[in-house]
Amino acid sequence: MRRRLAVVVAAVTAGPLFLSSAHAQDAATAAQLQTLKEQVQQLQKQIDQMQQQQSHPPAAQTAVAATATPPVVVEKKGSPALHAGPVTLTFGGFMELGTIYRNRNETADMGSNWNTAIPYPNSSNYGLDEFRMSARQSRLSLLAQGPESGSNRAEGYLEFDFLGAAPTANSNESNSYTPRLRHVYGLYTRSDVGFSLLAGQTWSMATMFKSGLKVRSEAIPLTIDAQYVPGFNWTRDPQIRLVERFNDVVSAGLSFESPQALIFNGPNPLPPGTVFNNPGGSLYYSGQNYSLDPAPDIIGKVAIDPGFGHYEVYGMVRWFRDQVAGHNDTQNGEGVGAGMILPLVHDVLDFRASGLFGNGIGRYGSAQLPDVTLKPDGHFATIRGYHVLAGLEAHPAPAWTAYLYFGEEHADSQAYTDAGGLGYGYGSPLYDNSGCETLGGKCAANTKSIMQGTGGVWWKYYQGEIGNLQMGLQYSYTKREIFPGVGGDPDTNISVAMFSLRYYPYQR
Repeated sequence: MRRRLAVVVAAVTAGPLFLSSAHAQDAATAAQLQTLKEQVQQLQKQIDQMQQQQSHPPAAQTAVAATATPPVVVEKKGSPALHAGPVTLTFGGFMELGTIYRNRNETADMGSNWNTAIPYPNSSNYGLDEFRMSARQSRLSLLAQGPESGSNRAEGYLEFDFLGAAPTANSNESNSYTPRLRHVYGLYTRSDVGFSLLAGQTWSMATMFKSGLKVRSEAIPLTIDAQYVPGFNWTRDPQIRLVERFNDVVSAGLSFESPQALIFNGPNPLPPGTVFNNPGGSLYYSGQNYSLDPAPDIIGKVAIDPGFGHYEVYGMVRWFRDQVAGHNDTQNGEGVGAGMILPLVHDVLDFRASGLFGNGIGRYGSAQLPDVTLKPDGHFATIRGYHVLAGLEAHPAPAWTAYLYFGEEHADSQAYTDAGGLGYGYGSPLYDNSGCETLGGKCAANTKSIMQGTGGVWWKYYQGEIGNLQMGLQYSYTKREIFPGVGGDPDTNISVAMFSLRYYPYQR
């Protein structure tokens, strides 16, 4: 290229000499010179382009270099999942403003107390109603799922709300309340053999499921009340759970769950050296008592999904320990439960029913009746009882959900009398109920049964890219019956209305 350019330049340079010596040439010579000049200009442009290409990399090379760095993945607005390396993170929860009206004062937030807190006329709270507003049931959750490795899968789940209350928590000005742990667990599954292992805190195996024994498919009542409804069997506790899904119809599970006993101690003195609980020690709240548990609660369950409905049966065994004069004594508790969900009208109307019967089962009911009581010699005696719940859940339109439940929790009397004629145990006819209907009077009021009817609706009034907005309304009527004592066995009741506004940013 350069040699060609030199020849052309030389020719152009020599042109004027020829013109000066032969200025008589015709117009054809002038035309040739003009052509040579145009060729020189074109060659010069080509040289300039080559020099620019050598000083600047091609655009294709720049693009390849840019793709060498992994791009930052930005999820679309409204998507609930993010990808952090190989892990998929899914967010959940809602923000709630709840309002509460009770015709009798319990001084309670979104979770009602149906055992000892429903007042009798002997308490000033009987004649006081109660109105409160709360955002503390708002909930946040995070599901972290690892990639599948053959048939192996692992995930972790975290969920909390703000219904915890530290000793300094109050509603005076800042309304500062502590987060409350609801769920935190890891789950390992082997899909080829239908096996799963859960370790952490979540719903008890005693809680009814909607399908199989799949975690996060529990059949939780649709109530606004955070204590749900009497007759509903549940705890949320630390546990190790083993589940085998044999096929699409049958699943079986075994759970070892953190124990805690609900203990009733009567008004009369126990033998010296009787110990049945201790205040919290290291990393526990010292104002809360903890039972002397020797072993975990063990629950085994079988679930059947034959194609129409869901059915399950389970059994549990528990241990309760106390100490008298240095001697440890352990009593056993056991229970048998069952539940079912029947789709009366597919995707429109479901019927549900569940029950639990046994000794020392009070902890697993929403009303929190006692598990055990103390005999005159200081040893435990388990309290027999039953829990039943039945209800209808309807979905008449995509935006509407309605529910109606009736539940009862009952405890049998476990009463004793010592040599001196003093009453002991639970439900003793010697306990003083003479002042239950007189302001300031004595009222032992050992609860025999809690019965409740409740109903409510949820309306999803917005559903779109920003999530969904819901409002709910619930009314409940609860009756509390007590064991007969000196002065009789009057009952009491409470009516509660709740209203909820919720925003679910991660659900549509």
